[in-house]
Amino acid sequence: MAYRVLVAPPFFGRKNAAPFDLLREAGHEIVLNPHRRTATEGEMCALVTDVDAAIVSLDPVTEKVLSYGPRLKVVARAGVGYDNIDVEAATRRGIFVTNVPGANSRAVAEMALGLMFDVARRIAVMDKRVRAGVWKGHVGFELGGKALGIVGTGNIGRLVAELGAKLGMRVVCWSRTPDRNWAGAIGAVYVSLDELLQSADVVSIHIALTERTRNLLSQRELSLMKPSAILINTARGGIVDEDALFEALHEKRLAGAGLDVFADEPIAQSRLLELENVVLTPHVGGLTAESAHSISMGAARNVVAVLGGQTPENAVNVLAP
Repeated sequence: MAYRVLVAPPFFGRKNAAPFDLLREAGHEIVLNPHRRTATEGEMCALVTDVDAAIVSLDPVTEKVLSYGPRLKVVARAGVGYDNIDVEAATRRGIFVTNVPGANSRAVAEMALGLMFDVARRIAVMDKRVRAGVWKGHVGFELGGKALGIVGTGNIGRLVAELGAKLGMRVVCWSRTPDRNWAGAIGAVYVSLDELLQSADVVSIHIALTERTRNLLSQRELSLMKPSAILINTARGGIVDEDALFEALHEKRLAGAGLDVFADEPIAQSRLLELENVVLTPHVGGLTAESAHSISMGAARNVVAVLGGQTPENAVNVLAP
């Protein structure tokens, strides 16, 4: 049976048509997001009205959006985090929610490392100066020999830890589910979150955003960090209290930050935009040519499975029989 599949992410199948081919070979009709960007809630309401599956990136899939999609059988997240999807509402409506764990781990890990280098050496700042005709450098610091604090040791956190260790960084970790065998193998140690914040020269965040982790790093936690330390966040913006972070950076109680994610996206009116000691990127850490293909293929496979009457490989919810 032919179904209609909404493909919302602009990157889906952009470099390689194989994900589209997979959907078409299964007999499904593809409906593209005409906006060619992350859709708004209102736009998503209109887009899901007559489709049976939706492949989304950071597009909001709220309870309201789901109410406009009576035919929906699956919402496939083209990525890993799914805090933009109301999973409970989807489950109540008998809609599978899927993701593609691990598909963009390398991309996010390398982005985190890139932000570390940029903030530590003020690369973006110096680039801006040179373009403005100002020949003025900045004395930064080397990452080798410094303490790298990893908040969350899932797929991405582990990879960042391993890359940091190869640079000669001393790795300390915090996780609610520590894996001491893995840590021992790379020379890392698990400590409490407070100990990590107090000892690390670079703190890199790699946990999911939940009600439990929202504003996990606020004024008290940021005050524990060294004035010479930098904070890297490629996870979710809501994990860090942005007002507290601004104050710490503005008052030089924290040396710098590299942020790929924000509490409200796209970022528009934020005091962080005023600061020179923070590097800002538009939530693209997980998106490279390689990861986009892997993510797209994984999302397409999940959709084909559900529409074919099968349980998807990467379901994040369990539906009643």
